[in-house]
Parts: sequence; C-alpha cells; structure tokens
Amino acid sequence: MGDARENMPFEPFETRAMARALEVARNAAGQTAPNPLVGCVLVKDGQMIAEGWHEGPGRDHAEVMALKAAGDDAKGATAFVTLEPCNHTGRTGPCTEALIEAGVAGVVYAVADPNPIAAGGADRLRAAGVAVRSGLCARDGRDFIRPWLHTLKHKRPFIVGKTAMSLDGRIATSAGESQWITAPESRAAGHALRRQADAIIVGANTVIADDPALTARCDSETRYPLRVVLDSAARTSPGAKVYERNGARVPSALIATTKLADSKRIAALEEMGVEALVLSVGENGRPDLSTLLSALFERDIHTAMIEGGGEVLGAFFDAGLIDEMHLFIAPKLIGGGKPAFGGAGVAALEDASLFDFELAEMDGPDQHWVGRKKETA
Repeated sequence: MGDARENMPFEPFETRAMARALEVARNAAGQTAPNPLVGCVLVKDGQMIAEGWHEGPGRDHAEVMALKAAGDDAKGATAFVTLEPCNHTGRTGPCTEALIEAGVAGVVYAVADPNPIAAGGADRLRAAGVAVRSGLCARDGRDFIRPWLHTLKHKRPFIVGKTAMSLDGRIATSAGESQWITAPESRAAGHALRRQADAIIVGANTVIADDPALTARCDSETRYPLRVVLDSAARTSPGAKVYERNGARVPSALIATTKLADSKRIAALEEMGVEALVLSVGENGRPDLSTLLSALFERDIHTAMIEGGGEVLGAFFDAGLIDEMHLFIAPKLIGGGKPAFGGAGVAALEDASLFDFELAEMDGPDQHWVGRKKETA
C-alpha cells in the first residue's frame, strides 16, 4: 500500500500546492536565520485546507503552523512541504512527530534536508505508515533555499551584491549626485531584496555621502536587517541614520573597523548600542573581509546584501566573495563620475564571465539584470 502510493505520479493540483507552499514561505523572508525558509500546505480531497510557514527561530515550523490551522481536518490530509520535515528536537519539537500525531496520510516534499542534525524525517514518517514522496518542484525548491544551502556548505553568509547605475556604469555624477539614477520601480525592487537579507553591508563613504537608513520598506511594512558599516578608521558619525536603534534586532547595527579607529569614537558608538567589531587590516587598509564574514556567520547572518559603494563592491568582487549580483541599469549616460565597481577588477577577459547573467525584468524604464556565480548557480 505504502509503496504504491509513493510511486504515484504527481498531479497538476499537487504542483500547484507545492508552488503555494513556496509562496507562503516568503512571508518570513529575512527572518528565519539560522533556519531556512520553509512553507507547508495541507491538501484534503483535492482542496488546500490550511497553510503555514516558519516565522523564525523558536517559532512554530511550517508544518506545525499548518496543522494548527487545520485542526481535526488534518487527519487523512497530505502535507506539501518545501523541505523534508525535520526529525530532531531543537528549539521546537520534531515536525515528523507532529505530522504523525495529527494523522496525516501523506507527505510530499521538494528538497531533502542536507543538515545531518535534522535529516531522517522521511524514514521516520515511512516507519509510521505515512506515504512519502519527494522531488516535486525540486529545482525551484533548491533555488528557493540556495543561500541557506550555501551557508551550510561554506560556513559564511551568502553575499548578494546590488547596484543602481547608468548605462555607462556610473553610480554618481562628478559632483557626487546619486539620488536618483534609477526609477521608483527599481528602488522598490531594491527594498524587496533588502527584505530577504539578514544584513546590509555598506561602506563608510556611502554613509557619509548619503546617510541611508538601510531599512527594508515594502507594502507599508518596515523591516530592520542588521546594518553593517565597513569603516576602518571610524569616520562615520554616531548620529548617522544607519546607527539608529530600531526593530527587534539587538544590536541593530555593527561597525566593522580596525585598530586605526579612534577609541573615543568607538566608545560613543557602543554607548548607542552599536556593536564594534575590530578586525585585522586587509588589502587597501580595509577590514579583512573573510574575517568579517566568519564573524557574521557566527551571529547567524546567512544572507548579506552589499548596498555600496563602488569600492566596497569592488573589494568583494576582487576577493571572489559575491555569490549573486543585481544590476539596476537606468537608460542614462553620466560620463566621468563614480563607477559602480572599484577595486582592481579582472586582468584577463576570460575572467569576466564568472557570473551567469539574465535579464530578470524591466523595472519601469530600467533593466534589472541578475547574475549568479557559476560555481554556485
């Protein structure tokens, strides 16, 4: 009986159920680290009867939220889950046991859990008589949690670079004017990217020139990723918006600096609740980037987004640390000005094809190109 059910082909409505599970999982984008985004939809008699998503560490997992929403109707249902249900006790109990206790008849998941601590869910469910199938929307499922999979493998955050520039690759005029090169649609898309990040990385020059808040503002909601300022000499003002206390994250901002920084300035920032991370000096006198990323990983930062400026993007690019790149390109010519990427750049043209780029969409009059590093694509 069990083997027959598990070998059944997937029906179109099952694909729709998994697509919905992937969609609802996004409700917690940027909130779940060190856990992955996970969504769950319960289906009974061909109807979606409940859904859930993991909201963050210590909160109900997606399966449990969906089971609570379904109540007694969960008995005999099939759970469609984006990731294999966990089989361990951490901050919450095993999802496998919750599914078994609720009396679900089947579980379909997109991606097997590669984390050895939580793996084994499928075997536990089968042992309890639950029909288990896997691989539905597997490619979309893996792509969906790619930053989390990357972090498990490399023990550092998944780095997303973002820049808004003119056709000739400029992010500011020769006079320093940069607001706004791209259209409102591109800026909205940039905020959507911020919403998915655990941290936003920015250089001291950008803080001094633009005084950004680096919040994620989407659909009248404001979210507050960890703001990380690369400032080797602590030149940024303690009164900068990026250092303001807000949101639930403590600390809400971190300054990555070096021994070159003035101790009184560091003390003033710490008094405000900013974490000061004194790193070794890397190339060009900047805080060492690899050490920074290791420190962020230890703080449960799994996805970090670089917002600028050009020198910071160039430094990460030169170090081979950008995993995904978003280019918002406005149909304008600036000439001179400030380039989108500083640093040394590649010496050979064959090294200029490190990313697979595709035109994702048009944001108003602007092009939005997305590039994925080839070895992590």
